[in-house]
Amino acid sequence: MGKLFGTDGVRGEANRYPMNAEIAFAIGQAVVYILKKEHSHPRIVIGKDTRISGYMLESSLESGITSMGGNPYLLGVLPTPGIAFVAQSMRADAGIVISASHNPYQDNGIKIFSGNGFKLSDEQEEAIEDLMLSNTLHTLVPPVKDMGQAFRLQDVHGRYIVFLKNTFPRDLSIEGMKIVIDTANGATYKVARDAFWELGADLEVIHNTPNGININDKCGSQHTEDLRKTVVEKGAAIGLAFDGDGDRLIAVDEKGQEITGDQILLICGKMLKEEGKLKNDLLVSTVMSNLGLRVACKKYGFKYHASKVGDRYVLEDMLRLGSIIGGEESGHMIFLEHHTTGDGIVTAMQLLAAIVKTGKPLSELAKMMDIYPQKLINVDVKSKPDISTVPQIMEVIERIEKELGDDGRVLVRYSGTQNMCRVMVEGPSDGITEKHCTEIAGVIKSELG
Repeated sequence: MGKLFGTDGVRGEANRYPMNAEIAFAIGQAVVYILKKEHSHPRIVIGKDTRISGYMLESSLESGITSMGGNPYLLGVLPTPGIAFVAQSMRADAGIVISASHNPYQDNGIKIFSGNGFKLSDEQEEAIEDLMLSNTLHTLVPPVKDMGQAFRLQDVHGRYIVFLKNTFPRDLSIEGMKIVIDTANGATYKVARDAFWELGADLEVIHNTPNGININDKCGSQHTEDLRKTVVEKGAAIGLAFDGDGDRLIAVDEKGQEITGDQILLICGKMLKEEGKLKNDLLVSTVMSNLGLRVACKKYGFKYHASKVGDRYVLEDMLRLGSIIGGEESGHMIFLEHHTTGDGIVTAMQLLAAIVKTGKPLSELAKMMDIYPQKLINVDVKSKPDISTVPQIMEVIERIEKELGDDGRVLVRYSGTQNMCRVMVEGPSDGITEKHCTEIAGVIKSELG
């Protein structure tokens, strides 16, 4: 058994190792065993998205938890941030999410939140993994009288919707605003509709008929073609696209143009700045964010910090540096004054508040940031030596960085999960960006390919 936990829990093709019933059962057992140091019968909430494999994994987790003496509370289909919210609000000991986010239906995943609504640390995940790999879990089970029992919570949708609506300012209104939402046939298919409808929006909902295998299929935050078309056809003010587990948002303006996560982050950051709520005058994003975001932050008078790629690293830096807003260009945003984790619906509420507050259409707000041309090339590599130890690669990177100066940047990094090197170049024009990116990729291919 190799390493199980990646940057976002355990993930893989469903019904195949490591995303099979045996591993789910073992995760359930290991989580309870570790939590039993604090409570004799830990309470753990379990929620899932709409994938057909969710039933199998839910049953296996439930069995593993009860066999080790824990009490699972089944939430059914609920967005990832909704599961974190319920874990926190009912003061459970942990929350477990069954989802592979924006991946196709064949994949699934298991990620764990602590009782305070934050994702587990690397150290906590390692402790769970070590226990599973030690092959001793079967010797640690309690006697039958100390086994746990499962419960199904009935009112979680209503609870979560109240929480979501409360993140939209009470002195503002979206009553009558024409909004199109794409729920990716995923976990937001009920709660997103109900939350916006209860706030009075004139709502059009697409891709909200999950059947177990259509999650993220040509819809949602990864595929906005249908949303863009529907927004224009209906004359809507905005389109909102969520991913399969509801932690991301990509928006579409009233002209049918897609708005990036970076632009949403800037719009919301500027609103907080004007309200005097932008703690430490700081916005956090990742090294993959567009150079335009950094330039715009400077223009509007607040600081910018780039973290490593991955929402857990964004959150770590936000907590460390005292920032309340952070996110990724992929649409994963964290508003710490509202939630402990990325929440696509919470992000949508903040974006709508900015539109209502300014009285400006989204297309105009999006112009606050210039998007620099960006080229990304993935190069397959045989090995992953430290880039700084390969003179030929460093030579070409340094030369191109010098040529670009303040008008661009170069980012070269290895994939965390594949034998691949990612080369990203931003520059003043498409032609220059493409030329430089191709040159660097060519050198990496000849040295490491």
